[in-house]
Amino acid sequence: MKRLLITGSNSYIGNSLIEWLKQYSSEYIVETISLRNESWENTNFSQYDTVLHLAGIAHVSSDPKQKELYYKVNRDLTIETAEKAKQDGVKQFIFMSSIIVYGGSVLNNGMIDKSTVPRPRDFYGDSKLQAEQGIVSLESENFKVAIVRPPMIYGKGSKGNYPKLSKLAKATPFFPNIENKRSMLHIDNLCEFIRLLIENEEKGLYFPQNKEYVRTSEIVKLISHVHRKKMILTKIFNPLILLLRKKVNFLNKIFGDLVYEKNMSNYKQEYRIRNLKETITVTELGHTK
Repeated sequence: MKRLLITGSNSYIGNSLIEWLKQYSSEYIVETISLRNESWENTNFSQYDTVLHLAGIAHVSSDPKQKELYYKVNRDLTIETAEKAKQDGVKQFIFMSSIIVYGGSVLNNGMIDKSTVPRPRDFYGDSKLQAEQGIVSLESENFKVAIVRPPMIYGKGSKGNYPKLSKLAKATPFFPNIENKRSMLHIDNLCEFIRLLIENEEKGLYFPQNKEYVRTSEIVKLISHVHRKKMILTKIFNPLILLLRKKVNFLNKIFGDLVYEKNMSNYKQEYRIRNLKETITVTELGHTK
């Protein structure tokens, strides 16, 4: 029986993991804690084997007024939580970072490999990277630190770009057919990966992703198919999109390339329990057909 503490009440990943672990109810005890006020500092962490740190600011902001808050929450609070976990005798600390730490270091083809050096382009990515650096320094023989840098996470009830694509796929009969590549990670695959990290008491840096790279047009077409709507992919807009893609951030997010080299994401046990088609069906309908 392993005891897990999740920081960050009502987080999407946290709530999803709690549901996922219910199928292993005899193997895990899971509790959550809010870090919104200082009362958490009085909680005794010694009863837990693992702390999964999800508390933080998840969205990207370019507002300079928010910069101090990002570092206070995403960096300082992460390090403070890890320090307390270590002091109280917790064996493992798992930190949810992000692919965004690579920022401007991504090559022209959007490929990230093991030699790619993180170079954040905003204070969200930089606060995450500095948090990583701060907690790695705490690692010891009795305190294992695992850092997860996932790509875009999606699933039923997720936020971010996926719901926007889903809404668009259900509303339009046409979509640009751009040959781009993206790494993505379905929430069920992520939850299984986290479970394995806990089960195996892992430490180190991890890059989980779905088995398949995806094209944005492929996702939109799959969503339309699930809802039994006809979708026509067209290349008529491609010249304009390809011209503006690198200049317009919104277009780059939708049609740009951003992938992890596939070998980076391999693990000794299979965590990718759903393929792309299954993940789209589950995300859209809440169940497989």
